[in-house]
This record gives sequence, structure tokens and C-alpha cells, in this order.
Amino acid sequence: RPPPSLSVASGDAPRSSSFPLESTLPMVTANASAAMAARPAVDALRRKAPRASNARVGAVRVVARAVAAPEAPAVTKRVFTFGDGQADGDASMKTLLGGKGANLAEMNRIGLSVPAGFTVTTETCAAFHENGGELPAGCWDEMLEGLAFVEKCMGKKLGDASNPLLLSVRSGAAVSMPGMMDTVLNLGLNDDVAEGLAAKAGEKFAFDSYRRFLDMYGDVVMGIEHHLFEHQIDSLKKEVGVAQDNELTAEHLRELVKRYKKVYEAEGKMFPQEPLEQMRLAANAVFDSWNSDRAKKYMAINQITGLKGTAVNIQAMVFGNMGETSGTGVCFTRNPSTGENLLYGEYLVNAQGEDVVAGIRTPEDILTMKTALSEAYEDLVRNTQLLEKHYKDMQDIEFTVQEGKLYMLQTRSGKRTGAGAVKIAVDLVEDGMIDRRRAVQIVEPTHVDQLLHPQFKDESAYAADVIGVGLPASPGAAVGQVVFDTETAEELCAQGKKCILVRVETSPEDVGGMNAAEGILTARGGMTSHAAVVARGWGKTCVSGCSELVVDEENRWLSLGGVKLHEGDWVSLNGTTGEVIRGQAELAPPAISGDLDKFMTWVDELRRLKVLANADTPEDAKTARDNGAEGIGLVRTEHMFFGTGERIMAVRRMIMAADTATREAALTDLLPYQREDFEGIFRAMDGCPVTIRLLDPPLHEFLPDGDLDEIVAMLSADTGADEHEVVERIEKLAEINPMLGFRGCRLAITYSEIGRMQVRAILEAAVAVQAEGKVVIPDIMVPLVGTLEELRDQTAMIRETAKAVFEEKGAEVAYRIGTMIEIPRAALMSDQIATEAEFFSFGTNDLTQMTFGYSRDDVSKFLPTYLERGILKHDPFQVLDQAGVGQLIETSVQRGRATRPELKVGICGEHGGDPSSVDFFHRKDLDYVSCSPFRVPIARLAAAQAALSN
Repeated sequence: RPPPSLSVASGDAPRSSSFPLESTLPMVTANASAAMAARPAVDALRRKAPRASNARVGAVRVVARAVAAPEAPAVTKRVFTFGDGQADGDASMKTLLGGKGANLAEMNRIGLSVPAGFTVTTETCAAFHENGGELPAGCWDEMLEGLAFVEKCMGKKLGDASNPLLLSVRSGAAVSMPGMMDTVLNLGLNDDVAEGLAAKAGEKFAFDSYRRFLDMYGDVVMGIEHHLFEHQIDSLKKEVGVAQDNELTAEHLRELVKRYKKVYEAEGKMFPQEPLEQMRLAANAVFDSWNSDRAKKYMAINQITGLKGTAVNIQAMVFGNMGETSGTGVCFTRNPSTGENLLYGEYLVNAQGEDVVAGIRTPEDILTMKTALSEAYEDLVRNTQLLEKHYKDMQDIEFTVQEGKLYMLQTRSGKRTGAGAVKIAVDLVEDGMIDRRRAVQIVEPTHVDQLLHPQFKDESAYAADVIGVGLPASPGAAVGQVVFDTETAEELCAQGKKCILVRVETSPEDVGGMNAAEGILTARGGMTSHAAVVARGWGKTCVSGCSELVVDEENRWLSLGGVKLHEGDWVSLNGTTGEVIRGQAELAPPAISGDLDKFMTWVDELRRLKVLANADTPEDAKTARDNGAEGIGLVRTEHMFFGTGERIMAVRRMIMAADTATREAALTDLLPYQREDFEGIFRAMDGCPVTIRLLDPPLHEFLPDGDLDEIVAMLSADTGADEHEVVERIEKLAEINPMLGFRGCRLAITYSEIGRMQVRAILEAAVAVQAEGKVVIPDIMVPLVGTLEELRDQTAMIRETAKAVFEEKGAEVAYRIGTMIEIPRAALMSDQIATEAEFFSFGTNDLTQMTFGYSRDDVSKFLPTYLERGILKHDPFQVLDQAGVGQLIETSVQRGRATRPELKVGICGEHGGDPSSVDFFHRKDLDYVSCSPFRVPIARLAAAQAALSN
């Protein structure tokens, strides 16, 4: 077989309307002759299978010797079998087999009870789409050989009414994508097989399985809307007077099968009675689901790129709906919300998997299985312990019990909350299962991000407003306006508003709305439902299975606890307790403590990059220090001007000044405010560097908004200038493209008194705080430099002002002068600029804007289209464009250090908190990244992971 992949991504999960039923198979693949002997009809169906125009083959190696003929081309192996304790694949082959297929193979290898099956590779998915939706040549033959192998392992035949084999057909990409692709269960049923199965295993079981298959196959393969089938079963339940699906009798289920067939007829579809044709079309449908809107949106949200496609896992079915000694469930080896070392999950007796995952029935806690299915429960506990030790991580497991016997259907690294991730990592280290390096690798930066989200300030304060309680499916606190669909949630999110998505139950189609919402509330579903799994993975607060919740999605209202709320009303969710609270409960900021504090000490031991923070006030600086910042990488001095009414009025007097003397008078009024703020920041960052950027934005940004007449009147009152002078000054400040206009160092060069005031405030504050016995390390940064001459001008002004301040104060403070590299020309001329600059700080926001030629204020008009059509893989203002902007950064660092080897280099744009960007900065040998105070722990972890991976 081809050499195994070394990918470590985990497998994928079922869509909400289905539940994966998988397994693992033998190393020796049955040959074609065995397949032919097993099925006389194979030839005919093989001829019916679509033919691909191109077969993908391996490279041909020509032997350049007269005595040796050229080797035959290596045939690409597309099907890998598993069963009877053997498997063609193993856990290392996730790139080729997908996470599900690789783990099914691995579970077989370690001796667990897994139904036999085979995996069609992710490379085949890519070839399928390259071939215009046709299987590549030879693939169908391999699938038939795989089927013969499964039939031999299970002792059953697909399509044999007297001894039927039923199959599940499931997706499985290399990276876990819960519910985003398609699944088909009970494949192989037709009219004859259903009757045969009824005689063998009972009429109710057989026709319950058949109606499920007709529903799922119609939805996934034939394109028939699921709600059409739902309408039929709901109508029948009303007619016969039952509330639950499992209360329908065998006679009712026979009738339901007839009604489902009529749905096909009404939609102009023909249900295929031939099981091999069912299998072929189902496999094609799973491959097609790789390009579904929900899958593409999930990959975009989670920044998943570079995958070839999904694998298809075809596996013998085992049944949890064969009576009271059967069942199905999902469990985690540890609590994914808290990290507690206790089996966590849910199961249902006499059910199939989609009943658990889709929230169709609210399941039972896994611990009660000890009484209901005691032997199977004991086997499950043993298997979960074995799997966790084998994989050295918390596992998410799917299983079925068929007439008392346990079958393992899937295992993968479990999605978990931030709190759960950190506790699990710390506990695994303390239990001796993994080392600290591995612990740092299994916690994702988004996990740390979750721990930095606010919690409710006082839970007792909102007690009177609790209107209901559901299952605490994903912890945290969420406050937002009620919405009932994905489109509204995404619309509000785009407007910067917070919302709570309320659904009867979620489906994979809701993925966009779930991502946009602050939290999710559902009437149905358990702790392992689609909503719960996705919410935990994203750190979204979720309350599910709120059984008293009535949702009218059409008329846009909900009712709970006697309270009726309409779309737009405010509601709060406590995902830790399951409480639903009317109104806006008060939130409190988070803090680092406990396991997270211990974990972050391991992180800091492993990273090379320093992590600084962007902070503009003493309060921000303290928050940054508390979160582990090693300094301030950007103080935006202009933000200080908005602190009080007097400050902004002084700024406006400076802007309106008609001459230098008047401008200097206004700046003299501003000086104490700036100095006071710098003193507070220096005190908070005692012993750490503080990089202060001189005034950067254009002056018009400090003018009030509103109607021109109102602005003129306000400025006239604030500054004492007459209205004619005000109008004249406003006209002079007007710019066609202000972001490329009169801003940055251009301001301080034109009005040097502005720069001198700021430098004086910085250094007077530094002298004062140093006199208190604190260590002050000021770095003064000149913004928007494009030429060496601009920086020389500003450097001379800074040194001249510093000399004057130090003579006046009778004391000196060591300081550095540097520049912000945010203009492409500056990056290219860095060898010259480094003759003056002692440090570079890349302003990646403006550098991205100027490199792409995209306005940050207008990019939203076309960026969604670019992302959807694949023109851009990521928003370049959130994830660094490594090929373009990154190349400028790399060039700048190399040229700058060629001139000044000790040059300090870092970045202070939004990219400083993005993990993939941090990895790039590590590889390009920057000294530090700077990000917002609350993203500092994320950047610390990303920096450690970059050090480990590089």
C-alpha cells in the first residue's frame, strides 16, 4: 500500500439527521475472484457503473537497462478494508483515509469489536470531482471487492432477503467537521429484503429500519426535502394517537413506508430497489457533500484548507433498534465541558444513532446504562479506557448495542470547551500519560480564547428572571437578541449586534447562524446533539433540550415559563447551569487562574517569541500585564484625546488654531493629560518595554460628527473661533483619501510642535516614574514613514526634545527610536531606514491595506464574494497574507538586520493574535508580537506551538 500519511487531524461526524455506524476490517483485501464468486449479479452492475475518462495512476519508473523491461504503472489503491481484527490502514493515514476511516482501522488493529467495512480514499473524492462527478476507472471494481470482503466477515449478503447485509455509508475528512457532510444508514433495504428481515428479526424492526432508510436516502441521495417525510410521520402519529416514533406499531410502520414511497412519486423520483445501485449512488452523494454550502461554510469559519476531500466509509450495519436489549449512544472518555475524568455521554434504548445526534428524542445519561444494559456498559467502560490510553487524549466515541453485544462505531479526539481542554491537558500530564510539550500541542488557541470570555457577574442577581432550564450543553454566558434563523443571525452579526439563535433543533444548515450567534437555545436535543457538539467546539454557549420551550419560527416568537418573547427581545443563557434568563444579565470580565495559570507557565517555558499588548490606557496596561504581556507593543496616543470632554476640546482648539502660537497654547493644555496617562502605563509595566506611537490619524477624525451647521456651531463654541473661520478650517482639512493623506509623520513634520509636545509628555512621565524606583523602558515610534529623510527629521526632533527635557529635570532615561513599517516602500528600503531606526514594528493592518490596495472601510462590499468563490482563502486583515505581505515583512527584516544586526523587530497589527500568523512571525525570526490585552494568552500559546512545530 502507499506509505501512510502523517496527518494528525481527527475524523468527522454525522450530519444531524444521521448517525455514523462504522467499523474496522482485515488487512488482506478479498480479491476480484472472491467478489465474483460471492455475487453473480456483479458483472451486470459493474457494466452499469459510470466510467471515468481518466484513471489516476502512480508515477512510471523506467528502468534504463537493456536487460530489464520498464515496470508497469503502479495502480492507485482506492479502497482499504477493515474487519475481523485486521485492517489495511491505521491511525497514521488520516490524510488518505480521513479521520473516521483511519480510526476504524486502528480500532480493529487493537482488538475492539468493530463491524466490518471499507474506506474509499480522500484522493478518490478529488478524482471524482475532477471527473465531473464520476468514480475514477477501477474504483467501482475495488468497491465490489471490498463489499465481498465485508460479506465474508459478516456472513451475510447485500440484497439477500433470507440473510441480508445492510450498510451504512458515511463521510470522513482528515479534519473533524461534525455533521457537515452526508450519511446514509440501512442501505440495502428494498421491498423483498424488508420482508425477509421482518421474518428474521421482527416486523416492527424491519419496517422501522425501512422507513428510516427511505427518509434518509430520499433526503441525501435523491434530493427530496426531509420535511416532506417528517410531515408524513407527524400526520400518522396524530391519526393513530401516539406522541413518540417508537410507539408506532408494525402495521403503522408498514403504512408509513407506503406513504414515504408516495413522497418519492410526488417528487418525480424513483427509489432504486437494486442494493448495488443504492450503494453507488450513496457513495456519490457523500462525495458530492464535500462541496455542499454547509461544508464550505464550516471550512471557511474554521480556516480549514488544503484537504483533498472526504473519504467514504461503507460499513456493515449493527442495530440499536432491535428491542429493549439494544441501544445506541455517544460518549466522551472525560467530560468535554469541564474536563472532569468521568465518562460523559448519552444513549437511547431501542433506537438508531440519528435519534441521539439529531435530537429527535432526548436521550438518557450514559451512567444509567449501567442498569439498563449492564454487560454492554462494562464493556464500554473498558473500551473507553483502552482508547484513551492508546490515543493519549480524550476520545469522542459512538457505539451501538445489538441484542446485548457492544459494537464500537467511531472514535476521534473529542471536541471540548476551553475549560475542558486545559483541565484535560493538565490532568493527562499529572497522570503521566503525556508530557508538557504534548499538552501544549493538544490545547487549541481558541480554547484559551473561550476562557477569556466574560461570565455572569452575579448569578443570584438574575434569579427572578429565569424563565426556564434546559441541558447545559456548552458552558459560558451569552446575552443577545432573539433570532430564529441563520440569515437573521448573520445579518445582525454583520451589524455588530449580538444575538441568540433559537431553534426547535439545529441542523448542519444552521452552521452559519450558530457561528454568528453568541449562544444557541434549542427545544430538542441532548448533550451530544449537533448543536451541543458544534457549540462546544466553537466555544459558543448552548442550552439544549429545553423541553418546555415552544418555538414558532414562522411567526417569530417563543414561549417559555409563561413568558412570550418575540424576535429582537433580549435573552441571556447560562450554558453552565442551563438557565434561560429574560433580559440582559450583567457580565463580568474573566481572569486567569487555576489550571490555566499552571498550563500557561508550561507555554511560556516553550516559546521564543515575546508577547506584548496594544494598550492605550493604564487600565488596559494592567489588564495586559495580568494576562501575561511582557510589555506594550503599541500605545496609540490619539486614543488618549477622547478621555474627557476637556481633552477633546483642547484637541479641537489645536486643530482650529490659525497660527503656531495658538496651536502651542492648545498643546500646552493637552500635555498634562498625556503625561498623566503615560505615567500610569509606565507604572503598570514596571520593567517592561512600552512602545508609544506618535500621533497617527488625520486631524479630521477629532472633529464631531453630524450636520455641518451643528459641527460649525459646536466647534465655534468649543474653540472660540468665529463660524467663518471654522468653515474655512474644515474645508482645508477635507481630504479625498484621508488614509493616504495628511497623517502620521507628515503631521509632525508639518506641525513639529505636535510631535514635540508628545515626546515631552513621554519623557517627563518616564523621568517621574523612574524617580519612584521603577524601571521604565520607553520606545518612541514614528508612524507612516516612507523615506529615510522623514525618519531623520523626526529622529532629530525627538533627540532635541529629549535633551531639553533631561536638562530641565536633571535626570535621564534610556530610550529607543524606531518606526512603524506600514508602507511597502519602507519595507523595501529597510536597509536605509535601519540606519536611523533602532527597532521596527510592522503595522500589518495598514501594510495589508496598501499592499492589496483594499480599503479596510470598504472591503466588506466584496470580501464575502471573494471568500465564497475562493479568490481569497482568508480575510487578509485577520489572517496574514504570507505570500505577499509576508514577503515584504521577510524582506524588511533581512535588509534591516543587514544594516543593524541588533535591530528589534515585531508586529503590532491585528495579526498579532492570529495563531497561523504568529507561526509565520516565529519562522521569520521576529522578536515579538503585540495584540489586544485579552488575546495575549492566545498569542502566548500560538507562539509556543510555533516553537514546537518548527
